[in-house]
Amino acid sequence: MSLVQIAFYAFGSLAIIAALLILATRQVLYAAFLLMLCFLCLAALYVLAGADFVGVTQLVVYVGGILVLMVFGVMLTNRQRNANAQQAKPVVLTGVQNRFWALLIASGLGLALVVGLLLVNSQVLANTAQPSSSTVSGLGVGLMTNYLLPFELAAVLLLLAVIGAAYVAGKPKT
Repeated sequence: MSLVQIAFYAFGSLAIIAALLILATRQVLYAAFLLMLCFLCLAALYVLAGADFVGVTQLVVYVGGILVLMVFGVMLTNRQRNANAQQAKPVVLTGVQNRFWALLIASGLGLALVVGLLLVNSQVLANTAQPSSSTVSGLGVGLMTNYLLPFELAAVLLLLAVIGAAYVAGKPKT
């Protein structure tokens, strides 16, 4: 087993452990930090599998943007909730319904995942773990030559969506 395979399985295991800990924790801020760990492990898995553009996109979009917004939202929400803690009555959560079905479905999906992982040939990972060149250059050349028109149309469509959202959000209520 090569060093790349060991790193791949280590990051995969760490991502699974982080995902399970997200489900087990009751603190929302800890869950957000565990989600960041899971996203970082997924980015490492993408890079080790030879998809370096997807790995960098994972870092920039999810870890750099969405998760930072989530952490700020959680931190601001906790501060506001703690300020009104004396006035509010405690919330009583009811018991979880349908535990049997949830356990059955989760076990079935987990079993399918384990069977799928056991059926994967380790040679496929060994062959794709060492990319011959960067995928970013091929993607950039493809976007700017063969797929220039769809790329520009998608950019115009996204610009129109942002303008429409700004118009709807800024419209005064009558």
